[in-house]
Amino acid sequence: MTRHKSRENAFIAVFEASFSANDLDDILAVTQELPEYEEYMLDKFALNLIKTYYDHADEVNEMIQSKLKNWSSNRISRVCSAILRLSAAEMMFSPEDMDSVIINEAVEICKKFAGDNDYQFVNGVLGAVSKELRGNK
Repeated sequence: MTRHKSRENAFIAVFEASFSANDLDDILAVTQELPEYEEYMLDKFALNLIKTYYDHADEVNEMIQSKLKNWSSNRISRVCSAILRLSAAEMMFSPEDMDSVIINEAVEICKKFAGDNDYQFVNGVLGAVSKELRGNK
């Protein structure tokens, strides 16, 4: 499975969790066990990405909130929120990939699942996160 597909599947699981009374473990169990979810299986990379976000959710959410200019987090769509959370968590705690790759992947997922111009918002917020983490590199 490509990293892009892994990130997309991780996004789908986190997005699904935002609607459910079930906890993430229940949703992960369903996506791993039912044949109709085979396309959305979570590989090791996707599972680690999700775990990283949930292990550091407060820090990740604070980082995102600090980059929202004239926005509150409750105005962000669930799609954009899930993308921002996973991408920021990856940049903050799993920096194996370059931030530019992570941001590009987030933008592509956003173009596929979100509104027409939401990708610009996601790109801007993640760019600000990257700048804080790495400076102007």
